[in-house]
Amino acid sequence: MKARGTVMSRRIAQSAVVSNWGTLRVGERIEVVRHAHVVAAGEVQEVSGSGNVVWLEPAGPGADEAAKQLFMKSDGVVLRRA
Repeated sequence: MKARGTVMSRRIAQSAVVSNWGTLRVGERIEVVRHAHVVAAGEVQEVSGSGNVVWLEPAGPGADEAAKQLFMKSDGVVLRRA
């Protein structure tokens, strides 16, 4: 029998923080978090070769389908899989 807290639920495992942005793939759904608040959500449209820049295609109610958002690691944002 495993100790309590040892097994992560599927939801928690999938929403884990992405430390290496270079591992993200086009079409993956992610959330962008700044100061513990989700500031954007959508699908990865492109990732820079260095893995420091991500272009996001916004999703959700009221999202402008044509708009692309750019996020950089140096801005202090955190990405997590949605």
